[in-house]
Amino acid sequence: MSTDDRQAEAEIATLVVGVTGGIGSGKSAVADAFGDLGIGWVDADQVAREVVMPGEPALAAIVERYGPTILQPDGTLDRRALRTRIFDDEAQRQWLEHETHPRIRQGLMRHLERLAGSGAPYCLLVSPLLIESGQRELVDRILVVDVPQELQISRTLARDGVDRRQVESIMAAQSPREHRLAAADDVIDNGRDHQHLLEQVARLDIRYRQMARSRER
Repeated sequence: MSTDDRQAEAEIATLVVGVTGGIGSGKSAVADAFGDLGIGWVDADQVAREVVMPGEPALAAIVERYGPTILQPDGTLDRRALRTRIFDDEAQRQWLEHETHPRIRQGLMRHLERLAGSGAPYCLLVSPLLIESGQRELVDRILVVDVPQELQISRTLARDGVDRRQVESIMAAQSPREHRLAAADDVIDNGRDHQHLLEQVARLDIRYRQMARSRER
């Protein structure tokens, strides 16, 4: 991490809670529930899409490596085609992470700085790769959204229209469930109904607001 990056992180005075979980675990549903309580968040997946928009250096590097067939007709990245190339090839995945992760990190810091000035007592960084990518250095606490692996798979199959092998490849590229739980400060069980999720979020919101007040003293 550069000196400038460290300085920018030090300026994020608001309590930052990192929300993570495997594919299909329900991170967006958790973020929406916190949002209904007045808490803002930055979505690492959205920032990852921003850094590969047309005109961005990361997209130029991807096209140089894989050729123009990696693009949609409108010039945007064909994300499905890219996933097919990288998730079965560790070397290709590492190359992509080297190109994109530093830019994603810079984008996340910009969004967190904006949220820190919003007046909310704390904010969220929602990221499936919070632990694996080193983004955990940007947060004060780690909240893991946990579901059984078979439920992850069934939800993702229903949502994304991909085959089971591809879902399992994505899961293999993420931290194992046990590693996420070991890194967690807090856990939400999202294996039951939505009301159960909302109740857990409400309890955590009270705790995080108390923590944020303690930081201000």
